[in-house]
Amino acid sequence: MTEEDYDKIESLIGYEFKRRDLLQQAFTRKSYTNETNDGDNNEVLEFIGDKALDFVVVKALSEYHGEINKRDEYACDLTEGKLTELKKRFVESTMLAHCIDELDLSQYLIMGKGDKKNNVQNDTHVKEDLFEAIMGAVAIDSNWDINALQDVAELMLNIDYYLEHGFDYKDNYVMLIQQWSQKKYGELPRYAFQDTDVYRVNRMIHNYTMVGVRDTIENEDSDGPITCKLYIDDGNTFVGFGYSKSKARMAAAEIAYDYLDENDMLYTMVDAIGEPTWEKAVSQLQELAQKGCISFPEYTFDERHDDDGNPIWYCECHVNGYEDFYWSEQSSKKIAKRNAAHGMLLNVLGMPDDGDDDWDD
Repeated sequence: MTEEDYDKIESLIGYEFKRRDLLQQAFTRKSYTNETNDGDNNEVLEFIGDKALDFVVVKALSEYHGEINKRDEYACDLTEGKLTELKKRFVESTMLAHCIDELDLSQYLIMGKGDKKNNVQNDTHVKEDLFEAIMGAVAIDSNWDINALQDVAELMLNIDYYLEHGFDYKDNYVMLIQQWSQKKYGELPRYAFQDTDVYRVNRMIHNYTMVGVRDTIENEDSDGPITCKLYIDDGNTFVGFGYSKSKARMAAAEIAYDYLDENDMLYTMVDAIGEPTWEKAVSQLQELAQKGCISFPEYTFDERHDDDGNPIWYCECHVNGYEDFYWSEQSSKKIAKRNAAHGMLLNVLGMPDDGDDDWDD
């Protein structure tokens, strides 16, 4: 890894490593160390990170949904079963893989030749392992600093957002800004965090001297001791405030999105792939995923038979983050997949599906 790589990753996860070799280890797969005999891989860090992540998510759920009551007892507005369901949703493979996709972190994986040949960086479980290894590296580097672990987990998982809006809410401004920046500049936005009091003093000094000042747009509806500065180009700096790094980032992303919207600068998914077509539905969905607009689609197949014993292929298409899924039954496996992909493509683009484009073979 280069120093620039380290800087970008640390900016995305909100943590600066004292031992950057640990960060590199988090991205190093066993296939690489087996081939090169160079250093340690990330397997044990995955184990540590898995346990650290469980703790942080349970802590966040308990703080958001419960409190100490007048009898000095802990009262929670959710049952044990519902808490278990929510915790499982946060730490499931597809969720962790989705977050790695959103942050475009799998590009930094250090792999052996076999892994590279098989493109394992696109595998859901490989991304899950990477997420957990990063958490493990932070745990070791910070000597299990719970505040550091919570900051990293909240920023990578966007826990505050999902707790407040649920898992099917579409206006995730952090995700939308990341998608916009990737499409516009081919890179993720940059975030910088600062104590709000320090930010206010520096801002006052800069305004007075007028030296090195970029146009700064603040989210006046946000408040808190932590400041997040968001840079998406060489122009404006968007600033949000919050009581956690995650909330401050959400506030900065929202004001940036509103600015882009008001100035007709938003770049849509249709801009990325052109008009959707049935013929190209599978490849267009894949292209959206590769450009960071959505998670990679997942297809499931089931071979069935009609009354005459002829094979019928049933295909489902799922995309993490979208509640609806699409399916098709055809005698051709290829056509069934294309129909399902087309329905999902129109869904993620927010376009109506009148069913007229489904093809029979």
